[in-house]
Amino acid sequence: MKYTYTLLFIITLNNSFGQTAESKEKKIKPSHETSVKKLSEDSLHSTFLIKIPNKVPLHFHQWHTENIVVIQGKAIMKLGLDTLMIKKGDQVTILKGTPHEVIQVISKKPLFFTIAC
Repeated sequence: MKYTYTLLFIITLNNSFGQTAESKEKKIKPSHETSVKKLSEDSLHSTFLIKIPNKVPLHFHQWHTENIVVIQGKAIMKLGLDTLMIKKGDQVTILKGTPHEVIQVISKKPLFFTIAC
């Protein structure tokens, strides 16, 4: 019984601190078009370079806030109830629990941005 409680605690702890994108239907994984490259990570943060040729489905992050800096391209993004256009040089903070998506990349080149969470 003690072993069961210890295992449940470890599983709960591991799930509580994960840096995963969550959707109402399923976890979001990079498609054949989207690429994700980890730039840095430690116990307090992760930073990724993301390439998005078309779009990213609606999702939210239960456990962390994201800071995005657009380094190439232009896209229409939904952030909570707001729709905005993001472009090179823009910085967007997405608070934990806020539904967001890239509705459509509108530039000829793919959208590239960094995410720190």
